[in-house]
Parts: sequence; structure tokens; C-alpha cells
Amino acid sequence: MAGLRTGRGVLRRKPIEQIEEEGPGDAGERLTRTLGLWQLTAIGVGGIIGAGIFTLAGTVANGTAGPAVLISFLIAGVASAAAAFSYAEFAGMIPKAGSAYTYGYAVLGELAGWFIGWDLLLEYTAIVAVVAIGISGYFNFLIEDMGAELPVWMLGAPGTGSGHKVDLFAAVLCLFIAYLLTLGIKSAARFETVVVVLKVLVVLLVIVVGFFHVNTGNYSPFFPFGVGGAFTGAATVFFAVFGYDAMSTAAEESKDAQRHMPKAILYSLAISMVLYVLATLVLTGMQNYTEIDPESGFSTAFQSVGLGALADVIAVGAIIGILTVMFTFMLGVTRVWFSMSRDGLLPRWFAKTHPTRHVPVRVTWIVGVASALIAGFLPIGEAAELTNIGILLAFAVVCTAVIVLRYRQPDLPRSFRTPGMPFVPAIGVVFSLWLITFLAWETWLRFAAWFALGLVIYFAYSYRKSALAKTPPAVETRGEK
Repeated sequence: MAGLRTGRGVLRRKPIEQIEEEGPGDAGERLTRTLGLWQLTAIGVGGIIGAGIFTLAGTVANGTAGPAVLISFLIAGVASAAAAFSYAEFAGMIPKAGSAYTYGYAVLGELAGWFIGWDLLLEYTAIVAVVAIGISGYFNFLIEDMGAELPVWMLGAPGTGSGHKVDLFAAVLCLFIAYLLTLGIKSAARFETVVVVLKVLVVLLVIVVGFFHVNTGNYSPFFPFGVGGAFTGAATVFFAVFGYDAMSTAAEESKDAQRHMPKAILYSLAISMVLYVLATLVLTGMQNYTEIDPESGFSTAFQSVGLGALADVIAVGAIIGILTVMFTFMLGVTRVWFSMSRDGLLPRWFAKTHPTRHVPVRVTWIVGVASALIAGFLPIGEAAELTNIGILLAFAVVCTAVIVLRYRQPDLPRSFRTPGMPFVPAIGVVFSLWLITFLAWETWLRFAAWFALGLVIYFAYSYRKSALAKTPPAVETRGEK
């Protein structure tokens, strides 16, 4: 990055005033601006609605929260909404690729930005894998419904540990999404928008038809696993109520990011939460929580009330629709990686874009292969737990950063301002840290190992190679306290 920096050592920051909207001068590291408001909103909705409704809602209802899965989604939604306001404020100020990584780098310093970015590389990649496994579960439902059975080595057993071998179907899906993203953002976004519309129509079909088959007796007991089960469920489904954060990594590919990004973030979360609440009410009302299939909940619920044909339609809709979640998060991880590499924190070789399509092809294929390996060899429960802790920490950091920046530089132009400052972002911090405490110790262990690896890489390579290490420090910027 050209220009001056503020701070010294690991606390050096990229001055927001010098983060240009336009890409760098090197055409080999440039993204193109082609996305409008509704394409961005579709990417956000595509990232939020998917595995949460079609897979995790059934998984959590069956074994963690029962009918209180509705409460799980509401708790996660409150935390997510508080963070969404913070993301919207930053997106209006910093229309750059990188999302939480870039925001943290600009406000809290290089080390904080590095760890947010480093976390997101793992978390987003794992989310792609989780979603692929979820699609595989619905594909398995369709095969069995037709009276056929695929061998374990081809489809695995996505919801279990002992029977899971290699989920080839999920692995191939990851590679397909990687290929789609290499075609260019305009073509890929057009595909995403069409599929998101189809997915929303399927969810509305589920809600409307399922409403007429609800048995209110299935809501009792509402807390079969206790109130704690609802909170544990919230920590698990939390990854199903974000997606706007991954969408915000596409800021450099938006036609008018400062106006459109904040709106797209809020629109996508609002649309998705309404659909989530209605869908979970229908699911737990149609079938007793003990009988809900953790892999293909809605299809089996409709099958249980004699609507087998509709169950197949839902399964097909789930397979097609969940592809959009994979698209959004693979887009997110590749743009975070691209941004970190362009800043010198990772080798700049990764920041090279295709000469005509202007997308980071190299990192896209690396992420595609990595997510395929996770999807192929891990059951959905372990893969889902891998996704949550880093995202929750990123949310906490972004909410903290928006408070810090509001008081440090109150006069910076903001196209959107987080309401209820500092209480709303503080709620996001508290909820995010609280939900982290409900995660299993194995999740903490994996995160600690990834964190330690990141620390080694930062001090061995990134600290010296950072673009900011080569620029002189700046005097205090105007408006900064």
C-alpha cells in the first residue's frame, strides 16, 4: 500500500483516509466493479439462508434444543444484527475487499487485522465444506427415496461419525463452486441471483404448505434440553445467521459500495431472519423433535405427513439453494486472502488476478481443494463446530472497532451510522463472546492450534513483508483524537 501509516510495530494501521476506492495501479491485482444493490443483497441472502434452514435447523432441533431451536435462531439473530450494524457502518466508509480483516487493520492495528484475516481463512473454508456436506445429506435422501443406495465411499454418512468415510459428492461440489468463481464475478453473480430467487421460493413453499400441517402438541415440551440447550443451539446455528460479512468482502466489486453495501447488509439479514423464524416454527410443529431427521429435516417432515412428492421438491430445492451459501463464503475467503496478500501479509503471488476476468484464480482453486478435503473426510458436526469461534471473535472485534473509530475519528464521512452507539455494538461484543463459551473444548483446541500457527507465520514472514513496514509513519490524521 502506498502512502503513510499510523502507529508502530504490530499496532501500525492503514489510515482510512488513504484507503482508495479504486484498486491498485497494478492491473494484475485489480478487481472490477460490476455488482449492483440487488446482486449484493442476493449474495448476502444466498450466504445466510441455506444450511441453517435445510440442515442445521433439523440437527439442532433433534439433538440440542428441541422446539426451542426457534429461540436459538432468535438469540443468534440478535447478536448477528448488532454486528450487522457495525459491518454496515464500516462498509460505507471502507469500500475495499477484506471485510472484517480490512476494518480491523485500519482501526485496531496490523496484528489484530492479521488474526481476523487468518481466522476467516479457516472459518469461511470450513463453512463451504459444512454446506457441501449438508447438500450431500439431501442428495442421499433423494437417492433412498427412489429405492436406490449409493456406496459409503461415494456419499459417506454426513451426520454421523462412525459411518462417515469419504463424501465424494460434497467434495466435487466444492470444486464446482471454485470453478464457477473463476469464470468472473459478473457471470458468477448472475448465477447466484437466479438461484437465490429459486431458493427463497422453495422456503416460502415450505412455510405456506407446512403451516397447514402443524400440530401444536409437537411444541411441548418446548425446552426438552433445558434453557441451556437453546443457548448451546444458538452457538451452533450462529454461522447460519451471518453471510452478510462474507458478502461485504465484495466491496471492491460493487458499482457504488459506499451507498449499496450498508443497505445490502441490512436487507439480507432482515429477509433471512423472517424466513428462518417462520421455517423453524413449521418444522418443529409438523414433526416431534425426536423424529426430525438431522440431515434432511424438512424433506422427512413433509414425508411424515404424506407429502412425499413435495418432500422431493424440497430436497431438490435444498440442493440447488444451498449452493448459494457455498458461493458466498468461497467468494469471501478468496477476497480476504487476496486482500491480505495485496497488503504483503501473505505472499503477493496469491494476489494476482486473471488478466481478463479479474478474479483471484490462484487462491480460488486452493480454497476449492481445501474445502473439498474437509467436506470429504469430516462429518457435519465436527466441521460445523470448526466454523464458529473465529467468526464470533471477528464479530466482537468489528463491533469493538466501530466504537473505537467513532470516538477516535468522529468526523469521518459515514454513509451509514450504527444506531444506539455505543450500546448496540456493545451488545454484539457481549453476545459474541458469550456464545463462544458454549462451544466444545475441541473447538477451542483447534482454534488455539490455528492461532499459534498464525502467530508463527506473522512474526516469521508477515511483520517484515507487510507493505506498511516499508512506508514511513504518519503524523496524527485529521479528526483523530
